[in-house]
Amino acid sequence: MLKGKTAVVTGGTRGIGFAIVKKYLENGANVAIAGSRQATVEKAIEKLPEYKDRVMGIWPDLCSPEEVAAAFSSVKERFGSLDILANNAGISSRTSLYDYTVEEFSKIFDINVKAVFICTQAAARIMKEQGGGVIISTSSMVGEYGQPSGCGYPASKFAVNGLTRSLSRELAKDQIRVNAVAPGVTRTDMLDALPTEMVERISAGIPLGRVGEPLDIANAYLFLASDLASYVTGLTLRVDGAAMT
Repeated sequence: MLKGKTAVVTGGTRGIGFAIVKKYLENGANVAIAGSRQATVEKAIEKLPEYKDRVMGIWPDLCSPEEVAAAFSSVKERFGSLDILANNAGISSRTSLYDYTVEEFSKIFDINVKAVFICTQAAARIMKEQGGGVIISTSSMVGEYGQPSGCGYPASKFAVNGLTRSLSRELAKDQIRVNAVAPGVTRTDMLDALPTEMVERISAGIPLGRVGEPLDIANAYLFLASDLASYVTGLTLRVDGAAMT
């Protein structure tokens, strides 16, 4: 579905991001894994020996326009294009409002919003010259429903939704589609650390009766990146098993 395309996946070293990387590679894309550290990126690449000719690693500071632009240029130089950006890097928080510091709030917004803006801008500049592309960002169901603590995280995902809608309208003339995926509760490292009985209680509240798997989210990313979604832009696609409906 993505043969001949090149994708950058931020936060691509583990969890949902790594699932997106694998799904894109399985479907013929070249992929640049973007991570926070060289060591974690290289470790992720070691898990993909069968794709060694179609995968590379980058580790720019996602809040540095200069580093991101240079890294994305290196991807285009290696593979000849940059067709898909998956803005998946993000951090969360459960801190109470009464204990929240401005520094923690700012850190959440730096990674979850500012980095999305910087990466999107850098990718869009390349895509415009090529005649088009696809940008997909990871939102969250709490961007719509909120959560009982850690207000910075849902606020940041609400901002991602706003960027998605606005940029889909602005970049449409350049044939750049902009969408988001809003996962529900998904089996990542954070969920795996919870007691089994707690995960079972969480699952019981989801109409489909289970938490999401990283592959569920990666499949949504594949659809939105592919030509099957050629007339889909400005969408935040919920992948949550009807949680909170």
